[in-house]
Amino acid sequence: MFNDKLRQIFITLPLFDKEEEDCETDFKRWIYVLKNMETLERMPFKARKAVFEKLEEIADVSALSPEERHRYEQSLKVYTDYEATMEAKLLEGREEGREEGIELGVLKTAKKMKLQGYYVDAIHSVTQLPVEEIEKL
Repeated sequence: MFNDKLRQIFITLPLFDKEEEDCETDFKRWIYVLKNMETLERMPFKARKAVFEKLEEIADVSALSPEERHRYEQSLKVYTDYEATMEAKLLEGREEGREEGIELGVLKTAKKMKLQGYYVDAIHSVTQLPVEEIEKL
C-alpha cells in the first residue's frame, strides 16, 4: 500500500484459471478477457457491459492488416480533425454570441440611463459608448 487511498496490485495472468462462466464480477471478467484475448473468437460479456463492446472494437483494430490499419487510422484522423474543427467553431460561435450579448446589454443600459435623465457624459462614462451613438438612442 502506498497510502490509505492508493495501493498497487500485481496480477499474474497465468495463475488466473477461471472459465468464462465462473467470472461473476467485472474485475474477473476483465482479467479473463485480457488473459484469453489472443484465442477468443468472440468477445464474451459484451451483452452485459458496453465497455466490453469497446474492448472488442480495440481488439479488432489490432488484428487488421497493415493496409487496413493505415486506412482505419486515416479515417480516424479525418474524424478527429472534423470533431476538432466543429469544437473550435462551437467555441467561436459562443464567443461571438457572448460579445453580441454584451453589446446589446450595454446599449440597453445606455438607453435606460438616457430615459431616466442621465447626462450623455455620465452614460459615456459608464458604458464607454461613443457620445454620438448615445445621442442617437
